[in-house]
Amino acid sequence: MSSIKADMAGNLWKVLVGEGDQVKAGEEVAILESMKMEIPIAADKDGVVKKLLKQEGDFINEGDDLIELE
Repeated sequence: MSSIKADMAGNLWKVLVGEGDQVKAGEEVAILESMKMEIPIAADKDGVVKKLLKQEGDFINEGDDLIELE
């Protein structure tokens, strides 16, 4: 099991996947809003979304786990 982490701090603006969704490496799974910019977060490997660890609107710190993959 692994997780997708935030690359920088900001607000979780949009989650693009749901629990049970299949994702591929490089696929955008969320969008972070930081310094008035939208920063896409991509899966770093193929997997299935087991659990969403954060919700839209949450403040995210750099390195926080966002999505758990199996």
